[in-house]
Amino acid sequence: MANYNIDADKALTYDAIVVGSGISGGWAAKELTEKGLKTLVLERGRIVEHVKDYPTMSLDPWDMDLRGGLTPEEQDKHYKSIRSGFVGKDTEHFHANDRENPYTEEKPFLWIRAHQMGGRSLLWGKQTYRWSDIDFGANAKDGHGVDWPIRYRDIEPWYTYVEKFAGISGAKLGLKQLPDSHFLPPMEMNVVEKDIRQRIEKDFPGRNMIIGRVAHLTEPLNGRGKCQYRNRCSRGCPYGAYFSSNAVTLPAAAATGNLTIRPFSIVQEVIYDDEKGKATGVRIIDAETNEVIDYKARVVFLNASTLSSTQIMMNSKSSRFENGLGNDSGELGHNLMDHTYRVGAAGTVEGYEDRYYKGRRPNGIYIPRYWNIDEESKSDKFVRGFGFQGGAGRGGSRVAANLPEYGAEFKEKLLSPGPWEFFITGFSESLPRHENHVKLNPDVTDKWGQPTLTISAEWGPNELALNKQAKEDAVEMLERAGLKDIIPFDNEHEMGYGIHEMGTARMGRDPKTSVLNGNNQVWGAPNVYVTDGACMTSSSCVNPSLTYMALSARAADHAVSELNKQNI
Repeated sequence: MANYNIDADKALTYDAIVVGSGISGGWAAKELTEKGLKTLVLERGRIVEHVKDYPTMSLDPWDMDLRGGLTPEEQDKHYKSIRSGFVGKDTEHFHANDRENPYTEEKPFLWIRAHQMGGRSLLWGKQTYRWSDIDFGANAKDGHGVDWPIRYRDIEPWYTYVEKFAGISGAKLGLKQLPDSHFLPPMEMNVVEKDIRQRIEKDFPGRNMIIGRVAHLTEPLNGRGKCQYRNRCSRGCPYGAYFSSNAVTLPAAAATGNLTIRPFSIVQEVIYDDEKGKATGVRIIDAETNEVIDYKARVVFLNASTLSSTQIMMNSKSSRFENGLGNDSGELGHNLMDHTYRVGAAGTVEGYEDRYYKGRRPNGIYIPRYWNIDEESKSDKFVRGFGFQGGAGRGGSRVAANLPEYGAEFKEKLLSPGPWEFFITGFSESLPRHENHVKLNPDVTDKWGQPTLTISAEWGPNELALNKQAKEDAVEMLERAGLKDIIPFDNEHEMGYGIHEMGTARMGRDPKTSVLNGNNQVWGAPNVYVTDGACMTSSSCVNPSLTYMALSARAADHAVSELNKQNI
């Protein structure tokens, strides 16, 4: 693996520094090292080595204390992130300590963090969809936010580039609102999903139901094994079957001999030289010793995650940038977005009692956006749109479990699968709104005495209208597909539950209204690139990680070209 720079020369200068080792940071590290740059990756948390540091990857619930439940002490340690429902004994070691890393909710907001090598690439849902020209042109078309400085044609070759290395399974459809990727063979829908797909597509022309496009290998690639359908992805995959920095990009970066990873490195600020008009490096606090250390580099990539990268920029003050690095526009920290989540419908499916499925497929179905993609689908209730994720399956026999019976027949009921059930949940786009923001809070500090963030964001009228439509559409589609006992739902959760926080250091065409230019460079600090979710100018309604990968590879290529030309 890489050189772990724990006791390195404090004056050591690198060609490049990458802050963060998650999805975008891993890609930045891979591209910069493969292009010959000696690169230092600064990771806030501990080292996590692929396979070696996945302690729960093969455990069943009965192998863990409390059947996988958390102790009161562990619940307190994750008292904010536990609201997501995703933190259990099997994954809590991959979630940040909320007590050591507090934040203030001026309005309710769930912020999920993962402070270790690989970051949230060890926990993500792996749904991977390209954005379309509809997405990149949305702000300019309907007037919300500022115009993206790029279009689909600018990023299309980089989508293909990262897809070929990451491995994306899926099927081609030729939809203008959901461009096709470079695909490995798709996973297969089960028998009930296939039946429901036929009914929905017959009764609702223009609504397509497909198997999810995911960063899971369905055939071996670059020494990685294919998915074994264990559905234990969030514990770390020993086969390297799903994309994570630990299994894919960081090993590739390490193979160049140009990678150094320094764990337990809390980045305080980017050091900006007023005379040179660019950054000279970063200042860190050693999380174990509290020592302050400066590292120098010719180029800096901020990939600490959306809000953490913005926090670093806000804390990076100089005479040139009194209000935070790159904040001439006053937009740093603003335009926070997420996706709405957990709104839709579920029901039971009659028949197919003699049918089942093999394994635990770590994927579901997807219904791409079908509102506001052309004049025919235009709505006067809202702008933008939503897509649905979901799936069909059979649980245990809930009926038998509640019967006061005993004997062989009762045991047989307990072992028999329950009825088929199907659900869809909508992911709606949120608009970039200036009032949704974060700011530094010097009155609440973290374990290391650093100012933390106060978050103030909420859904607006458009998101609520999209959710209302998503619930209505979900019920209608399930009814027409013949499902029974249909239950509509809307958890009415706050922002953050989608774990797709985006914005706060947006790209744009004008330094007066944005923080980054079309190459992800900070206006006024051209050797600083931001390619994680902070850079996003709008949110689309599809999962954003594939776009982060493509933007990171594209920006790294640009950075090396500019370095070679001595432009930065």
